[in-house]
Amino acid sequence: QEMFREINTIGSKANDVEISHAVIEMKLAVEKIRENVQNVE
Repeated sequence: QEMFREINTIGSKANDVEISHAVIEMKLAVEKIRENVQNVE
């Protein structure tokens, strides 16, 4: 959850298309991590 907040903060401050794309990729990666953690639990 904290990682997702940090990513959103970066995304809200980004004025660059490349950074925006990187933020989307990071959000997808965090979502995959969340799913993996739920599978472990």
